[in-house]
Parts: sequence; structure tokens; C-alpha cells
Amino acid sequence: MSAARVGVVTFPGTLDDQDAARAVRLAGAEAVPLWHAEHDLRGVDAVFLPGGFSYGDYLRCGAISRFAPLMDELIPAARAGLPVLGTCNGFQILCEAHLLPGALTRNEGLHYVCRDQRIRVENARTAWTADFAEGQEIVLPIKHGEGRYVADAATVAELEGEGRVVFRYAGGNPNGSLNDIAGIANEAGNVVGLMPHPEHAVEDLTGAPGVDGRGFFTSILKRLVNA
Repeated sequence: MSAARVGVVTFPGTLDDQDAARAVRLAGAEAVPLWHAEHDLRGVDAVFLPGGFSYGDYLRCGAISRFAPLMDELIPAARAGLPVLGTCNGFQILCEAHLLPGALTRNEGLHYVCRDQRIRVENARTAWTADFAEGQEIVLPIKHGEGRYVADAATVAELEGEGRVVFRYAGGNPNGSLNDIAGIANEAGNVVGLMPHPEHAVEDLTGAPGVDGRGFFTSILKRLVNA
């Protein structure tokens, strides 16, 4: 195991924190549990905001989590360069915290979607995607009712123009996201959010969709080890 330490945040209603911690360990890093009510990032080198239904998705998905005590520490740390990955509810929290632009709204058709989804890597230059190739297609599970990415025209144009659309849905858009956007990054590339779940695709034991999610964790581990 390397000396890299990746914090995994748990909010009330988080479901995927144990899967996220296991994915971190399988990559060779130490998974450090971070509790939402604390004011301590425990000196971690990166942070994973996993999926679930934090605070029961009351108000809006991620709207309450954004004000958790731990976020008081995470937001300035992310703006200072700490690598942060948010998946599903974690992506929603990053948008609510204004670490990423735009918002995630009800799926087009208003149905919950749960399936394996093909996505295309558009940006392999972020802290979390360096082990992928641009244009590569991978398969990850999705499971969400509010995953439709929306933003104003100027924001979408900025994301597209600066290469900050990190992932797009391929083989069909499952939720109506603008421009088939499945994931985006901040300007520095250290904060990435996406709706699919790489932490559920890291072991052959689970069968389909395979191990395409491993690249997220090997990418950040290499970044941290070589920093």
C-alpha cells in the first residue's frame, strides 16, 4: 500500500461510502473515513464524495450536505488544489457547493434510471482521469432520479470551450443531460463530478460492467505518489 490517503465522506443517507473505500484500497491507497459533522479532513491527500441520498434528498439533492461542517474545510481545500471526486450524489453536492457549475435536475421523463451505461472519456488530463485515453469508451453503472445536467448557455459554452466536459454519455442519453454531459471538471482539473459510479466497477467478482472504474483510482494514486 502506498502512503497516499484518500478521504471518503459519509453524510446521513450516504450509501456508497463502503464501496468507495474498497475501491480506494484495491488501488493501493489508504481509505480514510470522514464524517460530515466534523471539521477535520485528517490530512488526506484527496477526497471522494460518494453517492446515496444525503439527508434524504430533501430540498434538493445535495442542498443540505453543502452546509455540513466538513464542507467548511473541504470547499477552501478544493479551491486550493485538493483533488476531489464526486459521484452521483457527490456530483450534486459539488454543484450545490459551487465547486462545479450547473445543477443536476429530474431525469427527462421523470423516471429513476438504473443500468450499465457506456460513457466516453473527453478529458484525460484531470487528476482523476489520467489513466484513460481521450475518446476511450468505458462502461459504468448509473442509478439516479435526478441526473440531468443543466446550466445556462454561457456556462455550457465555457465548459465545452475549455475542455472541461470530462465524460459524455454514449449509446443513448439516459437522463436528458445537456450535450450528453455525464461529468465535468473545474478550471484547475482537480475537482471532477460525474453521475456514473466508478466505485461499483472495480472488481471482476461483480461481473458486468467489468472493471472500467479502476482507472479513476489508479489515476489519482499515480498523481499523489508522483506529486
